[in-house]
This record gives sequence, C-alpha cells and structure tokens, in this order.
Amino acid sequence: MKVVIVDDHPLVRKGLKSILTLDGSMEVLGEAANSREALELFSELKPELALVDLRLGNESGLDLITEAIRQGAACKFVVLTSSTEENDFKQAKELGVAGYVLKEALPEELLQALLIISKGRKYYDQGVLEFVMKPRGLVEENGHVEKLTPKEKEVLMALGRGFSNKEISQFLYITEYTVKKHVSQVLAKLGLADRTHAALYANATGLVRYVVN
Repeated sequence: MKVVIVDDHPLVRKGLKSILTLDGSMEVLGEAANSREALELFSELKPELALVDLRLGNESGLDLITEAIRQGAACKFVVLTSSTEENDFKQAKELGVAGYVLKEALPEELLQALLIISKGRKYYDQGVLEFVMKPRGLVEENGHVEKLTPKEKEVLMALGRGFSNKEISQFLYITEYTVKKHVSQVLAKLGLADRTHAALYANATGLVRYVVN
C-alpha cells in the first residue's frame, strides 16, 4: 500500500515512517507538514492511503481531508490524534475516514489498523470508542443488550461494523424497510441518539472488536 504521512512534527513523521517500513506491504511515498504540501502530494503521487494528523499546527487535518476529497483525492484517510473529543471523532466519521487512531497506540496496533484498512474495512481506535461512550453513561457494567431481540442484536452488531441499511439488508436477508424498523427499535431500547452512537455502543460493549466496513 502506497502511503503519505501528514504531520507538522518532523520527529513524528520520521517515527511513523520507521514503523511503516517494518511492514513490507507499506511504501511511504512522501511526507507533508501542512495542508498545502499535502494537497500537492495527493495530486502528484496518487497515494492509496494518507496518515493525517488531526492538528496540523494552526490548521485542521479534517479541513485538509475535506478539501482533498473536494479536489478528487481517491486515497483512504486515517486520522492520527491525541484527541478523544467526541466532536472530532464524529466529524471524522462523517467525512468517511478509513481509520481514527490515537497517537498513544503501540506500533503493532497501528500496523494492525492499517492491515484492516487495506482489506477494505474501517478501524476506529478502541480507546476512542470507550472514552466517547462512558462519559455519557451509555455503557454500564451489565449493558442493556438483553433488551434486544436476537434480530435487533444482529442489526446492532452490523451497525457496529459500519454497515449501511442496504448492506444490513443483504447481510441478514431482510428488507431495508425491516432494517429501518429494527434500527429504530435498537435506538429506542438503548436510549441512543443515532446510528453513530449505536456503532460506538456496539464496539464499546465488545459486541464487535473493530468498526469495519
């Protein structure tokens, strides 16, 4: 997989490059310290994946990703951050990033995340999922999964894997209308606001280990 690294700290870029070279399937095409350099790299090198720092000095990594997508960049984006703010995570997820990884992750965890992403799935750091969920009291020791019917539980697990209603329909062999009904029931029974929180709940409670697509 051809990768570019976008981070405003030279030592971080060097460290990430060293980690990625441990995996023979990763090729680092280039590095960028800011949005302008990154957009030039995306245009010139056509990477398959970009590791993007959430905070690029005075710039936002999410704004960079938004502009790159607007300009037609076809690569997958993985956000690297020390932030566990729910809003940051939610914005990244809405942009469709392939991964959200905390900078405190071990090298082998990052490589595992990129391996998952290279197979067409998505990876959201477990530390983020747990942090985002627990302050809101959405994950209790015993949880509330027992409130769900077996089919609703299957739908919740599919939401945790990032499936759309159409994909859930195909996966569970039910109509999209039925999927919508089950999703509404899941949200109501668990007291969750939306699909994003349902996905977070599914992961934070261990129903699925990774959010995948």
